[in-house]
Amino acid sequence: MEKYKNIVTNAAGRQVPTIINGEEHVPFMGVGKYRPTGRKYGPPIATCADYPDDGNKIVANLKEALIKSGLKDGMTISTHHHFRNGDLIANMVFDIAKELGVKDLRWFPSASFPCHEHLIPYLEDGTINRIEGSMNGPLGKFASEGKMKGLGVLRSHGGRYQAIQDGEVHIDIAVIAAPTADPFGNANGVNGDAACGLLGFALGDSQYADRVVVVTDNVVPFPAIPWQINGNYVDFVVKVDKVGIPEKIISGTTKITKSPDRLLIAEMTARFCEQAGLIYDGFSYQAGAGGTALSIGNYFGDILRKNGWKASFIRAGSNKYPVQMLEEGIVGYILDGQTFDLEGVRSMRENPNHVWTSPFTSYNYHGKGNFASMLDVVVLGATEVDLNFNANVVTHSDGYLLHGIGGWQNTLFAKTTILPIPLFRDRIPVIRDEVTTLCAPGEMIDVIVTERGIAINPLRTDLIEKTKNSGLPLKTIQQLKDEAEEICGVPEKAQLSDEIIAVIKWVDGTVIDSVRKVIN
Repeated sequence: MEKYKNIVTNAAGRQVPTIINGEEHVPFMGVGKYRPTGRKYGPPIATCADYPDDGNKIVANLKEALIKSGLKDGMTISTHHHFRNGDLIANMVFDIAKELGVKDLRWFPSASFPCHEHLIPYLEDGTINRIEGSMNGPLGKFASEGKMKGLGVLRSHGGRYQAIQDGEVHIDIAVIAAPTADPFGNANGVNGDAACGLLGFALGDSQYADRVVVVTDNVVPFPAIPWQINGNYVDFVVKVDKVGIPEKIISGTTKITKSPDRLLIAEMTARFCEQAGLIYDGFSYQAGAGGTALSIGNYFGDILRKNGWKASFIRAGSNKYPVQMLEEGIVGYILDGQTFDLEGVRSMRENPNHVWTSPFTSYNYHGKGNFASMLDVVVLGATEVDLNFNANVVTHSDGYLLHGIGGWQNTLFAKTTILPIPLFRDRIPVIRDEVTTLCAPGEMIDVIVTERGIAINPLRTDLIEKTKNSGLPLKTIQQLKDEAEEICGVPEKAQLSDEIIAVIKWVDGTVIDSVRKVIN
């Protein structure tokens, strides 16, 4: 099977294949242009006659569960990343596959982390053919150097759910690691020693996979309440000694930045939002868990308090800072997609206004609307932006695939999208003539905030008008690029070959760009 063929130029002007790992894919047609047809994929019909009358689905170990699930060559195995760099289960799955001599598997994770470097020998020997999921750290480097047998496919969180429900990706066996489960398979992430908050990224896997295995180190009597994964979707339950490493589960930056430049960017972002009238009584927003984003959230809180206002909801990856705002009463709800610290876990467990969500509710573009488009403001990062406001989040300027898309693409449909980014990193300018990898077209990016000035997308004439007399350091994106190059020099382009090692999907399942092999 060829990795790819039939290269075409898509609507973004990028060269992309339409045949990927032997399957046909649609090239990017423009934002909102592609209209899917047909019906959602349906998983196999099950019968209660095949399951224990007493509801006890526990089997002896994960190996037995995989054998009973029919593990064989060429299957698609899915896992999720709620445990982040503390995940143990994905590595166990492929250890067993290797032991059984199974080959040519497609791994379909919601994301991978450095802990999954363990799987590189299985990519080398053909146990795993390819990864269709965000690749972070060592796995991204491995793929960028052209070492993966199949072609990687990177999707957003919502794009992953879309691919499952549309039948683009058929999951043979879903392995769901859960901090708590009962013998029937009901599972949650808010209880147990390895509590991670929620299991929303595994929801689509449980609903549509042929076979579903729940793995836990905390079996409780039926019913496990709340159930975030419903046992009626589950085939087998496995108890292990340790489902995740707690000290590595809660990862990501969860502290306010102390960098003067980053604090300046955060303050300027909040001032911009205030001057542009984007913050008001009842507004909603989403920001990430990085140090700059946390600072922006704190500044938003100051503005709300000053005016006696209340935010209607925060779309989150949550941590202690939005939790404090919720408990203070200046936020009505947290609609949480991923929990980043123990305060977030506690709040979700205890506060009915801290609501767990999933990619279906928040991000799925092939649905009847989603939460992301109802946000007033979204604050995101980027590795690169170009003069047309196109943005990149998956590769660095050297071309290496070292980050995942996550929910980044999905949140771009907010009313205003702001990228607070440094003008340069490690003396390398962030604003380029053209991004190395296109993850979002420029029409989706409204504002760039740097420590040396703010650039508004010319398409947003309303924002330009509202802030023209604000006293903010407004500049064109060309001016910002020129300033960066005056300080750092003109950066060299990444040394890339013509060989494609992965593709980037847009939120609607179309192919927006190709990632090419790095020339060492």
